[in-house]
Amino acid sequence: MRLTPQLLLSAYCEGIFPMAHEDGIYWYDPDPRAIIPLDGFHVPRRLARIVRSGVFEVRVDTAFTAVMQACAAPSDGRETTWISPEFVRAYTDLHRRGFAHSVECWQDGRLVGGLYGVSVQGLFAGESMFSLAPNASKVALVHLVHRLQRGGFQLLDTQFMTAHLRQFGTIEISAAAYKRRLAQALLVTAKF
Repeated sequence: MRLTPQLLLSAYCEGIFPMAHEDGIYWYDPDPRAIIPLDGFHVPRRLARIVRSGVFEVRVDTAFTAVMQACAAPSDGRETTWISPEFVRAYTDLHRRGFAHSVECWQDGRLVGGLYGVSVQGLFAGESMFSLAPNASKVALVHLVHRLQRGGFQLLDTQFMTAHLRQFGTIEISAAAYKRRLAQALLVTAKF
């Protein structure tokens, strides 16, 4: 099955998302589901100082494909990734259509961290993040959340809980509760 913008958008609107595996594409609908409540986002004190310091130049949507490729690159403890070349192509196509976005951290003219995800109405589905400099992906997340809050988004889906995300106030909810929140978010017109 080929990943098309229409298929991807339809999947996100149903609460499912794809991941590539060696033997093909699998679709996921986790239970429980991890989300960051936008009104309960927590920025650790040390990170708040780093954000205020301006050590990174934060840009939005200026290097979407490069962010995806950096997220797909092997790293310590992770030699393979679920972000295949087909995913890069498909999500870059979504980006061109205005449904996928990147938040990037730059330092001395070099992309050193960031994240990307899919936005549909009041939903932002965070897909992946990377960091080549300490705290770069965290700074990108702080900027993402502030942007979503200003734009009227209702739901920030992080899919799975991680220790990294827990520090920001990420919670797990049942798949049924997620679907209810998703239905409400899809009724909202938000602006990325």
